Amino acid sequence: MGRKKRVSMQDIADQLNISKNAVSLALQEKKGVSEEMRYRILQTAKELGYGPFAGDSQQSGNVLVLVPERIMSYEDNDHFQFFHDMIWGLEKSIRKRGLNAVIAPIDGEMEAGLQLPRHSSEISYAGIILFGIVSEAYARMVWETNAPLVMLDSYHRQLPCPVVASANIEGACEAVEALIASGHRDIGFIGPANLTTSHEERWFGYWRAMQARGLSIDGRKVLASSQGLGATEREIEVFLDQLEELPTAFFCGNDRIAYLLMRQLRKRQLQIPGDVSIIGFDDLRYAEESGVAMTTMRVDKEKMCEAAADLLLSLKGPCREMIRMYIRPSLIVRHSVAGPMG
Repeated sequence: MGRKKRVSMQDIADQLNISKNAVSLALQEKKGVSEEMRYRILQTAKELGYGPFAGDSQQSGNVLVLVPERIMSYEDNDHFQFFHDMIWGLEKSIRKRGLNAVIAPIDGEMEAGLQLPRHSSEISYAGIILFGIVSEAYARMVWETNAPLVMLDSYHRQLPCPVVASANIEGACEAVEALIASGHRDIGFIGPANLTTSHEERWFGYWRAMQARGLSIDGRKVLASSQGLGATEREIEVFLDQLEELPTAFFCGNDRIAYLLMRQLRKRQLQIPGDVSIIGFDDLRYAEESGVAMTTMRVDKEKMCEAAADLLLSLKGPCREMIRMYIRPSLIVRHSVAGPMG
């Protein structure tokens, strides 16, 4: 007799003829659905046996996915889509393995107060996937729980535990090599290496590629720190204003930064890629009025989610080893790179 199919959010949505997003909002107790609809969704979840609403016989098959709420309601729709794809990719990967993914948002107050979501005490679970950027203090609190843990996409080096991340160093090297192959030798960098391991690794990949080709890095053409959650447009504007001479190309820590840079360069009447070439990272596919599509490194979100699920289920208990699984991104060539002029 085959194993009973696990219930997904899509099953609940199909039952009620509503969107999966509405189901997600209701189950996470977020605004956006009426109280009547929220009640109907919760009742259907119980009837179908979804995740934490299933009977006790299924509760041990839950995987708790902790996600900072700010990345689930990101103001930038394209950046939000990246995280949205990862969250639902995780749910799909976990469900394929016969378990339920319980998405538990962490709001700012919870993070500052070092509070775990209520799900951590109200349901049983086989392990935790911590996805996205949280403070080291909060990550340590999760790390210290007596549960198998995998960190996904971001991590803290001071906490030895299993991690699945994009191969940022290798990806950045490949991006910079592509600029060098196009004839560029004066290449700048923008990315908040002081804030996240991802940007720190991408900065190092840039440095390594330049060193390997014997190319010097002009520190004046590097913006490797930020006061916020990422390089802001104002920081980029001030950075450009202080440059006496622009490099012929920039490698940016992500596509959001790349497009903010592109906008600032256009304000200065510069053409992309005619005057300055740019490569980003993540493949966010921002809408751009000019129609200039960004050359970028595409993060393999599906493989990262699959790897996180497999790694978590391979653990027999809390793991204090620095296990790293890096998923290689791929170069996507579009129209933001050309050879230097002159």
